[in-house]
Amino acid sequence: MSALSFKEIARVPHTLGRAGELSTPHGVVHTPAFVTVGTKATVKSLTPEDMKAYVGNQIALANTYHLFLQPGHEVIKEAGGLHAFMHFDGPLMTDSGGFQVFSLGAAFGKGVTKFAKSESADVDSDARPMVYSKDIATAQGKLCVVDDDGVTFTSHIDGSMHRFTAERSIEIQHALGADIIVAFDECTSPSADYNYQQEALERTHQWAKRSVVSHRHNYEAAKKQGIYGVVQGGRFLDLRVESAHEMARLDFDGFGIGGSFSKEDLGESLRVVNEILPTTKPRHLLGIGEPEDIFMGVENGCDTFDCVAATRIGRTGTIYTHKEGKLDMRKARFARDFGKGDADCGCYVCTNYTRAYLSHLMKAGEMLGAHLCSVHNLHFIVQLTEKIRLSILEGYYQQFKNHFLSSYLTK
Repeated sequence: MSALSFKEIARVPHTLGRAGELSTPHGVVHTPAFVTVGTKATVKSLTPEDMKAYVGNQIALANTYHLFLQPGHEVIKEAGGLHAFMHFDGPLMTDSGGFQVFSLGAAFGKGVTKFAKSESADVDSDARPMVYSKDIATAQGKLCVVDDDGVTFTSHIDGSMHRFTAERSIEIQHALGADIIVAFDECTSPSADYNYQQEALERTHQWAKRSVVSHRHNYEAAKKQGIYGVVQGGRFLDLRVESAHEMARLDFDGFGIGGSFSKEDLGESLRVVNEILPTTKPRHLLGIGEPEDIFMGVENGCDTFDCVAATRIGRTGTIYTHKEGKLDMRKARFARDFGKGDADCGCYVCTNYTRAYLSHLMKAGEMLGAHLCSVHNLHFIVQLTEKIRLSILEGYYQQFKNHFLSSYLTK
């Protein structure tokens, strides 16, 4: 019996959008839902108590690669697993480490993200992972090399050499003990050409088969943890279709949709995938979760989302607002603005602190500024997904979407 189950409750007419319930060993996640990112077993600058009291998130995600390097999965296992270690009693996810293959390899030093900047953007001359060099790796600490069996990489902390295979990634995730774990995959650059995307996809499919076998063979872990397979294929719809069919036929409890996209084609890429994946299982959009992206993901069949943007921009003083888009509190015009951070937000931060105070904290380099902006941004995104869910349940999704985006995107 699977550790996870999913029930669809309502649909958005004429779309793939839906509201549902994802049951895990640590509670039910009401979807659509935003998954807060706690990379190193912490959501940056927030305690679990902060998340309960001020953010209201149902589920969080931690990073296998980073926790493997520090403090080590053995330490976390000895502590009783991630839930006990980070004092979080709700559902948890861990990723596979596959995105680090991308960020430490093909994307290293190039400023490449999961989105192509535009269809006319310059293409990297070499989209393949860098060739391993011990001398350079020791100096830089950020290189990796991919082969068909796995990935060899150097620690960004001390330059030590390590190796991940599908089996090793699953072994580490079993030790971490999250409710949802993810099959090992290769995430590619948006600028990688078709031939390399195809080659990487074949690796991802082979690693997926090995991941699910490794997971199912650990009977104790399989009773407590569900496993997601990851659909890849880059910007190429035929590869996305191929990957969705392959993942759908394997014994996964749910699915992640990962890799690189063209921003303009995100919706179509998700649609073709989610028309293939079984409706009885949950779908998670990996690493993408700006407000406008969530709407795109929901109506094209995604149930959960994770993204570091909310806390990343919060740490530099930028906040989400309903009617003014993103605002940088460091701007001079906020120094004497005694209004709420977001006039339409009822979060703890906007109820108690002014834009002038946030501006002061950020300009003075006070840690409280980054904390308050992060609390607000996470509350904003979490509440947005909850409002989307309500609009689906009550039948006014399109009206809610149009109302929100007409204000948010015009600034």
